Amino acid sequence: MLDTRDPVLSPSTAKAILPELDALLARATEALRARVGGAKVDAAALEQEQHAAHALSWIATYVESLTQLSAWADRLGDGMAEIEQLILTIGFGEYLTQLAGGIPMSQTEFARLSDLGADWQPSDAARAAMGGNTPAARARLAALMQDNHGRATFGVTGLDEDLEMIRDQFRRYADDRVIPNAHGWHLRDELIPIEIIRELAELGVFGLTIPEEFGGLGLSKASMVVVSEELSRGYIGVGSLGTRSEIAAELILVGGTPEQKQQWLPRIASGEILPTAVFTEPNTGSDLGSLRTRAVRTTEGWEITGNKTWITHAARTHVMTLLARTEPDTTDWRGLSMFLAEKTPGNDADPFPTPGMTGGEIEVLGYRGMKEYELGFDGFRVKADNLLGGQPGQGFKQLMQTFESARIQTAARAIGVAQSALELGMQYALDRKQFGKPLIAFPRVADKLALMAVEIMIARQLTYHSAWQKDHDRRCDLEAGMAKLLGARVAWSAADNALQIHGGNGFALEYAISRVLCDARILNIFEGAAEIQAQVIARRLLG
Repeated sequence: MLDTRDPVLSPSTAKAILPELDALLARATEALRARVGGAKVDAAALEQEQHAAHALSWIATYVESLTQLSAWADRLGDGMAEIEQLILTIGFGEYLTQLAGGIPMSQTEFARLSDLGADWQPSDAARAAMGGNTPAARARLAALMQDNHGRATFGVTGLDEDLEMIRDQFRRYADDRVIPNAHGWHLRDELIPIEIIRELAELGVFGLTIPEEFGGLGLSKASMVVVSEELSRGYIGVGSLGTRSEIAAELILVGGTPEQKQQWLPRIASGEILPTAVFTEPNTGSDLGSLRTRAVRTTEGWEITGNKTWITHAARTHVMTLLARTEPDTTDWRGLSMFLAEKTPGNDADPFPTPGMTGGEIEVLGYRGMKEYELGFDGFRVKADNLLGGQPGQGFKQLMQTFESARIQTAARAIGVAQSALELGMQYALDRKQFGKPLIAFPRVADKLALMAVEIMIARQLTYHSAWQKDHDRRCDLEAGMAKLLGARVAWSAADNALQIHGGNGFALEYAISRVLCDARILNIFEGAAEIQAQVIARRLLG
């Protein structure tokens, strides 16, 4: 049980601290606004103040994270067991302390209130809560995790019964079909076997959130978060397969014509066709508005010429959601259009058999199960009916409407990767003996595991909240961005710490944690690099 000498944070006390955090964020926001032009933000000034702007984003992310951790504890109420009490107490203690002293944005960059010319004098309640992350609390949490059959499946998530049933189904699938094979796929740099894709299709993964009228299951974004989390716990490549279909389907749902919805959505939902997203170009990165790949109208449709890069799962897919410039005189997002570009799936001997299209594999450290490619288009033909929405110039707006879902999904995948790292680290710490006792008996090893558990739960609650907002038709680009920003950092931290627990063995390719570390690293880059994400959050906060 908890030592009564250590502070235990109650849900009501946690909730009572939140107003002063909101006030702190408001002061920090106004301090930055005054430095970047006041009511009308000056873009050049905001770029000049980039460190301060990103510090504000991280401060806001921590405030929202604690708000959602508090809401989770409040929902549990009388059902809150000791393990949940510890997560709440340690989480508030650590994040409040970082708010006061400095939040790590990267290994060498910190977000401090002084960056914004702001300060904070914590209330007595907040100061007491800051003392919650004690050695005794961390040791007790690690012990409870150890008692849970040696698995780091800690606490309750606060989701409803239906979502927990979905979680259980996909956890068992990941344990049975993915985890035993994932490391071999990674080491051999293989595509995820087609039989796994067929099984996921039978489980409804590709049509999970597609409306029933179009052949899907019509479930919530929260359900997709749970599925992505559990499959990514098995292997991020498997967890990302559903994301391809999710984003393609959402593009068609928000931007497609009635005919396009009828033609494409049932086939995506069933897994009959696999989609891939073709947006990024060699010299654009996150600056999608400057894309140069062009689409020229012909008597039969469109011809596309240009180059794309970092295209995931490009060889084996049937259709590309392809962003190209249809108005040659434009130089920004206003001249872009989205196409549903059909292609023939390739094989190892001929990965890109479709005329007008070539490609080459990009060898990567991790995230290998679908492979990455550079693509070249030279007079590549697209049918006239396959211009998304039927009107040119709408591509960037259509893509923007999917960003919330994409970032929620990336946050979910990050949680799954972090959970995988935690479970690998926990099992190794239990099995490995040094100086006559298991590694978990050493306080700094137990500390690492306990803090992984706490941060995963914080990121999880922030992600669930974002999905809840999306499911209730509320704007959630801010929350989704925060979930992605924090989740990616948590995944990398968990993987790095779990590898450290493995010691030298963690550096050996035969151990799965070496793969998880490589997989975790991409999360801070794709779907908006951490720096881009922080910039977007700051601009939203400033209005």
